[in-house]
Amino acid sequence: MLLMQRRSWFIAVFQALLVLGALIFAWMLRFDFSVPYRHTLLTAAVALPLIRLGVFYKFNLLHGWWEYTGVNDVLDISKATMSGTILFWAVMHILPGGAGFPRTVLILEMVLSGVFLTGVRLLSRAVAESARKDEISGKNVILIGAGFAAQMIIRELAHPGSGYRILCCLDDDPTKQGIKIQGVRVLGAVDRLSQIAREYEVDEVLIAIPSATGPQMGRFVEICDRASVPFRTVPALREIIADRVSFSQLRQVSLEDLLGRDPVEIDLESVRRELEGRAVLVTGAAGSIGSELCRQILDYGPSQLVCLDQSETALFFLRLSLQRRYPASRIAFRIADVTDRERVRAVLFEFKPEIIFHAAAYKHVPMMELNVQEAVKNNVLGLLGLSELAEDSGCRSFVLISSDKAVNPTSIMGATKRIGELVLASRPPNAMRCVSVRFGNVLGSNGSVIPVLTEQLRNDKPLTVTHPEMTRFFMTIREAVALVLQAFAIGKHGDILVLDMGEPVKILDLAHTLIRLCGRAEKDVEIRFTGVRDGEKLNEELFYRYEEVISTSCEKIKRTSGSRRNWLELCRQLDELRVAISVDDPGPVRAKVKSIVPEYSYQSGVPSEDTAEPVAMGRFRAVAGYD
Repeated sequence: MLLMQRRSWFIAVFQALLVLGALIFAWMLRFDFSVPYRHTLLTAAVALPLIRLGVFYKFNLLHGWWEYTGVNDVLDISKATMSGTILFWAVMHILPGGAGFPRTVLILEMVLSGVFLTGVRLLSRAVAESARKDEISGKNVILIGAGFAAQMIIRELAHPGSGYRILCCLDDDPTKQGIKIQGVRVLGAVDRLSQIAREYEVDEVLIAIPSATGPQMGRFVEICDRASVPFRTVPALREIIADRVSFSQLRQVSLEDLLGRDPVEIDLESVRRELEGRAVLVTGAAGSIGSELCRQILDYGPSQLVCLDQSETALFFLRLSLQRRYPASRIAFRIADVTDRERVRAVLFEFKPEIIFHAAAYKHVPMMELNVQEAVKNNVLGLLGLSELAEDSGCRSFVLISSDKAVNPTSIMGATKRIGELVLASRPPNAMRCVSVRFGNVLGSNGSVIPVLTEQLRNDKPLTVTHPEMTRFFMTIREAVALVLQAFAIGKHGDILVLDMGEPVKILDLAHTLIRLCGRAEKDVEIRFTGVRDGEKLNEELFYRYEEVISTSCEKIKRTSGSRRNWLELCRQLDELRVAISVDDPGPVRAKVKSIVPEYSYQSGVPSEDTAEPVAMGRFRAVAGYD
């Protein structure tokens, strides 16, 4: 085998002998196993192998790596033999005595050469694969799925040293059951996993269905959990580049897979037209939403991206991350508090951004209930000052990242976000277009429920969940930011654009899912509940009852109306709110906020910083909660 792989001359001689054999066999078939016209045959026996070798060289068929023969090699052999036959026929008409070469022999030789050359390659591949199967040892795996992704994984794991042995495939498609894929049989439906796992020593299950929906993926996870077998999956279709799947892309099933949200379809050109060649500033750039905004904005080729945040450490790590992927000359990093008017003015007049994405905000509901004045100062007065300075510096578009907590708010954080929406919706039309984008929770954001629960699982602590009926809207950070950019591109001045969040998800269901994804038995993990804390709601909403929901050019973005206020009256109320926060008492501040947002409901008094005593609820106890 090594000789065949490394010695081109050996391969050339061997293939020349195959061609010569095909010629002699075709001659004998034509003349009933006699050898007349020997001079013509001798001439052909010299010319034909030389011609075919020349053509084989052109088609790169003189290598010896036949164990990897595939469809492309067979096609190349067919093209080479036909081309060689045509060239040989032309040469024989030039050579003395060659014009009478039998046409039947010409056709027979072409077919036999193709068969011989293809046959030896397929035989070589069969022998090599048989030898590899004998050598393969390691983990026994079962594939869920029998499509394109499964074929790619089977092919990759067939190589020696992969450390995996594929026992079978399982697929719910009845037309695939019983067939073989790359030599691996499809034994039946996915529900048979538990039975097969008992019959064989199965070490791992690989879920090779990148198009699986959330419910389908949830079913696969449940089946693997019942069979007590570890599992991994290939990325979703939107994550697979150039329709290629490799074993290295296999990863743990994530909550994103189980949410099953459809891939976001973005009008890339409309976003590019708005961003390309323009200076853009992102506040709160080092946060979860802000950092993803920076990454996606840079993909659209702005002339300059200014990343502004008050956290020095977080901005430092964002700089490391971005400068690994993008030219440093296109990105600037500035430390500033958005409530520091003079510092913000200096940054805006230094870079003169045409577009501002305002993601900087205090967002943690329980923490803001204890710091009401700071919530108003940062989320309301910071927005007011920034928007005024942005207009003075020549900004053309201003986008506020809002929240579903702005709808019928019960927290000061949600109420401040609502005021921000009202400010931008009510500003008189001018050279600066103002748009608010409202959406719910994002998976994996700093301090959110998922990282906290994951950390508790990792440390073998009880999982703490606020309430068994508490729900939240969830989407991935990447999807949320992509839709924010689309909303920015299509929004008109004063618009409040709301992202399609799908169906709300129970936090308790997320906790159970995380337990299964971590390979733990649910009976072994204690779940404790809290009462709903100050400012929290059991269920969030995306729209007010009086808001009219209007479709946009993007299916996953809706426009609302009914939020505009008299600008002069709103400014008077905001001036009163500014005065109220100077007093060390949250009561007057909440009262002024409610005068601006009548839907804001809150309990009077100062919430306690102490955690409430646990309340027994069967096997569950109240301990902590999240937002």
